[in-house]
Amino acid sequence: MKRFYKQVTVEAAEGGFAVKLDGRAIRTVGKRTQVVPTHALAEAMAAEWAGQGEEIDPQAFLFRDMADYAIDVVAQDPASVIGELLPYAETDTLCYRAEPDEAFAARQRLMWEPLLADAETRLGVRFVRVSGIMHKPQPPETLARLKVELEGLGAFQLAALRNTASLAASLVLGLATLRPDADIDALWDAANLEEDWQAELWGKDAEAMERREKRAAAFAAAARFAALAR
Repeated sequence: MKRFYKQVTVEAAEGGFAVKLDGRAIRTVGKRTQVVPTHALAEAMAAEWAGQGEEIDPQAFLFRDMADYAIDVVAQDPASVIGELLPYAETDTLCYRAEPDEAFAARQRLMWEPLLADAETRLGVRFVRVSGIMHKPQPPETLARLKVELEGLGAFQLAALRNTASLAASLVLGLATLRPDADIDALWDAANLEEDWQAELWGKDAEAMERREKRAAAFAAAARFAALAR
């Protein structure tokens, strides 16, 4: 699609801020008025539009797409989105470890245990650690507490969490990205620990590294979206 606008602006709107193209408001995919909660997020979304050349690249609108999802899907039915997120806690990557005598288990304990223990302390829950690949259920009270935590999040945080939790295969890591002091690079390294371990053992593959970089960028973008919407 060719670029059809010249000027990109951000204006106050009912309920927040809106990006406008040549003075015209933008609609979401679901045909709702696109209003976001903070000026900072609106400015970041405006930069996506302003950065387009003569041809519009649909893949360049990461923030717009997450905002549309927050408005069209999460805000309309947050309970369904929370229901999609909770399974990431039931099979959280941080809980599944190699056998204790394996070298990889030591690396997992070093990188994952502090993150998991911190989540247990902050949330007041207990996670079951599993050696091997056989599934073990998490305590019902842990899942119930996590559900309450998710219910306390806004639509834009849940939209970002949907991306970070799925990319990390971990609700614990996804929730950690929402903290103001989050080290996003370190959290992604934790999420990608097994792949990085394999690369250390067998060497780096160019295609695998390219996929890692793209997924890392998507993870960071979702975390930044949540921070800008805060």
